[in-house]
Amino acid sequence: MTDTRPPVDPNMTAAEFDRWYWPVDALKTFCDGLDIPATGTKATLRARVLSALSGAPLPKAPKRSGTSTFNWAKADLTANTRITDNVSFGPNVRGYFKAAIGPKFSCHSDFMDWMRANAGATLADAEQAWHTLEARKDDPTFRREIATCNNYLQYLRDARDTHPDLSLDQAKACWDAKKVQPAPGGYVHFDSDDLSVLSS
Repeated sequence: MTDTRPPVDPNMTAAEFDRWYWPVDALKTFCDGLDIPATGTKATLRARVLSALSGAPLPKAPKRSGTSTFNWAKADLTANTRITDNVSFGPNVRGYFKAAIGPKFSCHSDFMDWMRANAGATLADAEQAWHTLEARKDDPTFRREIATCNNYLQYLRDARDTHPDLSLDQAKACWDAKKVQPAPGGYVHFDSDDLSVLSS
């Protein structure tokens, strides 16, 4: 019988917890059951649950970066507005760029990374950077980097890189089957044996 991920259990051992990939909603359920904070990134939640289950002190929350008090949510943004170290990407910022660039604007991770790395530049500079980043899409060799925390997208890319004829739906089916199987350290890696699910 295939070994599959057990249900969330706050009495689970740390070793058993670490054998599996856990989606965010499951990690938050663990946090609720263990009466520990359920906020933060997926990696933060996983580390916090693992510490709680092992009886170790909870990891300290990372210090909030940024010293500026500029209110990105309420400020009247213009092309001359300077990017600060506490830049955020809520409706006000997205609305500004949507008005400046047009409906094709999307606030993708590359653009957000550029803004975070360019405090002091203006929103006009950011607009130009967005167009430069978008132009890369016309380069057939360009591939956007996938963040380490996005196991799902990395798995799909690896599956289709290894097997170019694999459809996106087939790759997703492989992921659905693999993510509930043991994944030491909580990271799911693609293996060609995963394709066996497509013939079952």
